[in-house]
Amino acid sequence: MTTNLPGRVPSVDLDRQPPTTGRSHQHRGGRLSRRRLYLRRFLRSKGAVAGLVILALLVLFALLGGLFTPYSYSDVDFAALTVPPSPDHIFGTNNAGNDTFAQAVHGLQRSLVIAVSVSLLTTIISAFVGAVAAYFGGRTERVVLGIVHFLLVVPSFLILALVSQKAGGDWRVLIVVLTVFGWMYNARVVWALATSLREREYVLAARFMGVSRIRIVLRHLIPNIGSLLVVTFTIGVVATVQGETALSFIGFGVQPPDVSLGTMLNDGADTVSSAPWLFYVPAVLVTLLTVSMALIGDGLRDALDPTSRSGGGA
Repeated sequence: MTTNLPGRVPSVDLDRQPPTTGRSHQHRGGRLSRRRLYLRRFLRSKGAVAGLVILALLVLFALLGGLFTPYSYSDVDFAALTVPPSPDHIFGTNNAGNDTFAQAVHGLQRSLVIAVSVSLLTTIISAFVGAVAAYFGGRTERVVLGIVHFLLVVPSFLILALVSQKAGGDWRVLIVVLTVFGWMYNARVVWALATSLREREYVLAARFMGVSRIRIVLRHLIPNIGSLLVVTFTIGVVATVQGETALSFIGFGVQPPDVSLGTMLNDGADTVSSAPWLFYVPAVLVTLLTVSMALIGDGLRDALDPTSRSGGGA
């Protein structure tokens, strides 16, 4: 027992400090990083995690599925025309003798490449155009919005069908055409959000420091709408898959001898009763792909939105 005498500073036992909890250590070391916070909120969503697992399995199937069949998507087995699933042909064959499993692998690859490419390009274009229109204002804003509104009322589906048909169903041309007519709506959304950011303190400070307008757009406006762009990208993948599938289904998208999920659905639509595997295999893949991306998009929206309670707290 230590007695405190008048005028004497009480002694402190340095070896008996209060235990440090993880919470206090976290406060001493700094706050939880933004990326870890977003990841923690995302992983709390069971639907988002399920969508991520499904998407990972689909990507693995597209990349490694060819190792489980000796056939290529273009190989023809004349001794097995429209045969049901068997040990020789896991998913059966179509009426031309092509292995459905090999075609499903290649078709999923083609649809994923088209969907991711178009969604990425449209997100980049819409982010830049929308942010430039919002920050520059004046005549630039009026011209950009006029072009956007004009393209929004153009019958893009007919132009897509005509251009794709004239190009012979080349998937690279399809990516270009889908990108050209797919960025306008997202650019309008980005413009509306960036308009509310152009008068923020960090933007005004950069302007007073003499930073160029393009640099302000690239370094300050676009990064601060990154959460919107991430969600836009995931939703864009879903929309592109559906658009490409619809075009290929009616014969205006990817054309034989190339294969996509849309062309497989088109081939199997006429044989649903006699050879159902030709329709249900690509239909299941399309459904899984769109549902997984939609779940991931919902999870990202909840994780990146600070006002959402779906992702839980920090």
